[in-house]
Amino acid sequence: MLGRLLFSSYSRLLAGISLAAVAIALTGCNDQVAQKPPESRPVLVASVHYEAQSPERSFVGTIKPRIETDMGFRVPGKVAKRLVEVGQKVDLGQPLATLDEVDLKLQAEQAEAEQRAATGVLAQAGAAEQRARDLRAKGWATDAQLDSAKAAGDEARARLNRAERSVELTNNSLSYATLVADTRGVVTATMIEPGQVVAAGQAAIRVARLGEKEAVVAVPETLLNRAKSGVATVTLWSEPDKKYAAKLREVAPSADPATRTYLAKFSLPDAGDDVSLGMTATLTLADSQTDRVARLPLSSLYSQGGDPSLYVVDDKGAVSLKPVAVKSYDSNCVVISSGVDEGAKIVVLGVQKLDPAEKVRVVSSLSV
Repeated sequence: MLGRLLFSSYSRLLAGISLAAVAIALTGCNDQVAQKPPESRPVLVASVHYEAQSPERSFVGTIKPRIETDMGFRVPGKVAKRLVEVGQKVDLGQPLATLDEVDLKLQAEQAEAEQRAATGVLAQAGAAEQRARDLRAKGWATDAQLDSAKAAGDEARARLNRAERSVELTNNSLSYATLVADTRGVVTATMIEPGQVVAAGQAAIRVARLGEKEAVVAVPETLLNRAKSGVATVTLWSEPDKKYAAKLREVAPSADPATRTYLAKFSLPDAGDDVSLGMTATLTLADSQTDRVARLPLSSLYSQGGDPSLYVVDDKGAVSLKPVAVKSYDSNCVVISSGVDEGAKIVVLGVQKLDPAEKVRVVSSLSV
């Protein structure tokens, strides 16, 4: 009996020691769990980017010369030669085309013959007038005879003058048989061919001056004020990284009946020979004076009865609440003018559950 009592007491003692050991082990595990740092909260962020409040607008245009002239012969005739082709550059005074000069030379010879005849008539009339003066001085001629001789002399001088002018006109007409360039430029169109009979003033060859170039675009009426007062720049499709300053030179007085847009011409003072006529360009219009704002999702705005704020995340995952100045609200975004720096990362989802004291982990998409 005594042995059984001792064995029972010993068994209870071992059970107590085991329970104590298990309790101590469990206490150690709880301490380890309590010491484990909490996991950081994943957050979706966006970068702040400030830009002009009124967004830039772009239009497709074409590079054209400021002055493009349709040149034609000043006299009618039959085209003998066309000396230039489309795309060819021409210099001042370079011949472009010629007419058949046969008829013009005959007219010039006729005028010269009339001039020689008028010269002979004038010599005869002058001699008769001088004799009449001498006879009247001696009393052998009447005043009527002297007046008649003077009138004949005046008529002969007038006919000679007319003949001389006729010679000049026919010589000019003969020189007009050669069409020459009146400026340095490039041929953009030819409307005549050899053998064609043309009228005086008929368009024959179109020459674009190589001076100032311009970009021609169609501007809607809602942006006319910006086109007149804003800042314009032009980029070429062939060289998109280079910008050219543009200045509005002319706006059409009425809108196109089909597109309801206004044709606007912007001068390009800095355009060189690398800007070729006919190139496609992009004209960008921006307001000259406008506030710079940042557009952010509405879900990024935090407000608990105070000023609107944003949660800004630094490189170490710490968040801080920054009050911002709200410019306006749109349907799905908020427009701010200040409060956070350019390029700052702000939380865009779940801002109502964030605590400035906790660490966060930046994710790039909602699936992370």
